[in-house]
Amino acid sequence: MLIIKFSANELYLQKTIVMIVHDFSKSKSIINHFVGELRDVKIQKDRMRFRKNLERIGEILGYELSKTLEYHTVTINTPLGTKPTELVIQQPVLCTILRAGLPLHQGMMNFFDQAETTFVSAFRHHSNGNKEFEIVVEYLATPSLQNKTLIISDPMLATGESLANVYEVLLSQGKPGKVHIVAAIGSKPGIEYIKTKLPENSELWIASVDEELDDNQYIIPGLGDAGDLAFGKKLSK
Repeated sequence: MLIIKFSANELYLQKTIVMIVHDFSKSKSIINHFVGELRDVKIQKDRMRFRKNLERIGEILGYELSKTLEYHTVTINTPLGTKPTELVIQQPVLCTILRAGLPLHQGMMNFFDQAETTFVSAFRHHSNGNKEFEIVVEYLATPSLQNKTLIISDPMLATGESLANVYEVLLSQGKPGKVHIVAAIGSKPGIEYIKTKLPENSELWIASVDEELDDNQYIIPGLGDAGDLAFGKKLSK
């Protein structure tokens, strides 16, 4: 188990690294409709619909991301002939942060159906009932990541600390050749933070970006707790 302490007032911006950010809220597309339903306090009460919307967002972002992968030409035999077709050279490794990331992860798996999968747990642990918290990483199941394309999916990119800590833990299983982050909603401070922690050739694929975090380091306006909305409220730990 790895525990990393983090103060709610500490967002370290130590250096500037170029990360490509694909913000899909800047253009008109159906993904905005799905994000709108995720945020809507009435619609989000339907857990199945909430999960399905996260899954749809995962599919859309996965499709857009797939355009950056490497392909080679393979001749496909059909009942009536042959057809040269561009196929992915190597399937990526899909990583999700339990439990909130599961529906988004499912959307990615619908398209990358031969991908290897990594599961990791990371959560905020508040001690003494105050605003300071620890990021706790206590479970990891993964194949080797050495020189592979790694896609980490997490619906809410708030402070970015959980994602950065997860990436640090994953490095114990090999250094990826390329890192992609997939998120439904993120905050500008969180995005700036992960820019300092991930490789400079990393890319972020995100459906919507919000301006700020509140005093508890939750995204404003955000949508609430994605894990609770998808699977029900959990007991405090």
